[in-house]
Amino acid sequence: MTSEPTRRVLDPERDGAAFKALTHPLRIELLGLLRQHGPATASELAARTGESSASTSYHLRVLAKYAFVAEADHRDSRERRWKAVHSVTSWSNEAMHRAPGGRAALSALRRRQLAHLERSLARHEADLESGRLDSAWQEPSGLSDSLPRLTPESLAELWETLAAKTAELAARDVSDPRAEQVVVFTAGLPLAPEPAPDAEENTS
Repeated sequence: MTSEPTRRVLDPERDGAAFKALTHPLRIELLGLLRQHGPATASELAARTGESSASTSYHLRVLAKYAFVAEADHRDSRERRWKAVHSVTSWSNEAMHRAPGGRAALSALRRRQLAHLERSLARHEADLESGRLDSAWQEPSGLSDSLPRLTPESLAELWETLAAKTAELAARDVSDPRAEQVVVFTAGLPLAPEPAPDAEENTS
């Protein structure tokens, strides 16, 4: 059994309408919930998000129109359940920057990821505090940052290495009853050197 994620790669020029649909905050949240918790109805998602079932139903239909979600197996004929079609959505950042409105869409998606990180941190802390997570998770969990100096090629290699290692470990642990869902966030954000102070600022 493999844990390799199913990936959908969007083309900003060809899939512009799909990108626009995905950048809606509630749609991103709904897609994330379906990926994290599995199939659900509009009513179940409404309870999780605090939205009305009419609102979640509408936004699920939009996501379905652009093939981000699809109908799942129903428990009975009275409900309509939805599932995420892919576990990962990706794109070319270079292509995003070239496409009209691409930079704004990319910025919106990244900020939604930061909001997801904040929610995940709050849930993680609550799960440890309440005992829903075993104390063995306390030591390996956490956030970290570093400031290595890398070339563009090395940063691309780092992303590939992280993805490969994550897939390897997930495949190894797929049948282990101790395995839990882990939210893994990674960021590689190069920063240009800060401009030197103006000469006038250096004079007394």
